[in-house]
Amino acid sequence: MTTIIPLAEIDPALVEDLLDAAFGKRRSQRTAYKVREGMEMLEGLSVAAVNMAANELLGSLQCWPVALTDDKGKMHPMIMVGPVAVYPDCQGDGIGQALMNGLLKELQQDESLPLVMIGDPAYYDRFFNFSPERTGGWTLPGPWDPERLLVRAPKDAPLPEKGKLGPWQKPDPA
Repeated sequence: MTTIIPLAEIDPALVEDLLDAAFGKRRSQRTAYKVREGMEMLEGLSVAAVNMAANELLGSLQCWPVALTDDKGKMHPMIMVGPVAVYPDCQGDGIGQALMNGLLKELQQDESLPLVMIGDPAYYDRFFNFSPERTGGWTLPGPWDPERLLVRAPKDAPLPEKGKLGPWQKPDPA
């Protein structure tokens, strides 16, 4: 049986092993890592899937503070979802879906920042309302497939049509 718990309760070395198994040892060269470079994981929104009976980590989902910087230099804060990692021999067992549901349960729907991720649009749109529809004018600090850059936000949420996604940098006090 899969239980969702805070990722902060898991040994970071186990999470690193999971990420290596799911994405390979060169995963840190991916564009998603550049988007969140230098940021600390949002512990309150990052979750793990564990088999409590076997005391075994099955998957993890991390969230990060990022921002879309528009053409005028204004930063629009967002939450980057990912990586969503599941051990290869457990994929297809609903663990990724349980992780996403665990994250969404933590959010206050009417108060949440837009969620952004790089992922499979067919899966994440179908189950979790992530879409590439509003991200077509956005850029990233590395190569990416524009159809895989997804956002989840209310239809009336003001999102810039153009901008660059990157780490959230607090404005300098003036």
